[in-house]
Amino acid sequence: MTFRVIPVIDLRGGCVVRARAGDRDAYAPIRTPLASGSAPADIACGLLAAYPAGILYVADLDAIVEGRAPDLASLRAIRLACPDVALWVDAGFSNLAGVGSFLEEDLGRPVIGSESQTDLLLVRALGDRSVLSLDSRAGALLGPQELHADPSCWPRDVIVMTLASVGAKGGPDHAALTRAIILAPAVSIHAAGGVRGPDDIVALQALGAAGALVASAIHDGALRG
Repeated sequence: MTFRVIPVIDLRGGCVVRARAGDRDAYAPIRTPLASGSAPADIACGLLAAYPAGILYVADLDAIVEGRAPDLASLRAIRLACPDVALWVDAGFSNLAGVGSFLEEDLGRPVIGSESQTDLLLVRALGDRSVLSLDSRAGALLGPQELHADPSCWPRDVIVMTLASVGAKGGPDHAALTRAIILAPAVSIHAAGGVRGPDDIVALQALGAAGALVASAIHDGALRG
């Protein structure tokens, strides 16, 4: 299986913001050499020009943090600008009705974040139509503990999201990734948080990860496709 580098966009207030150690309240509109301004479509095009990829991950922070409806306007703009790229979208989905409405828009594959769940029902109901994000912060597993521990409900693609490592340039969370890979060797496990450059990609491949979500290393020029 080819290792997948998946560029990341964090949306807030209709703009792309820069992630810093998972402190979402401190995220500010991004400044990057890859685009002028922080318009989602422009940033998406800039990221994919710097690192061509088949998947783009979009985190809608207004939806995740404040429970708002998904930012469909920004997602449509990204889809229009990058029609050949699949979108993985985390918009704080917590119930089947919300996911169903999103799927009707045909704007991407929903990412189900463990931090937004109270049980396993949504993950089990969606199966491989979704991507599961196993979220943690400061060593604490977020959401139902059985969701982290029971791989029988995991879809084919899983993200190990270490929020404190996002944008912090401290390296990926190898321990958490190893646990997930051992629990579910047939599942594609993707790292999220801490990737600094090519050496981390090589290390993740050696670990058995299927891919990595990356933003800062691409914006800063440390990683190019």
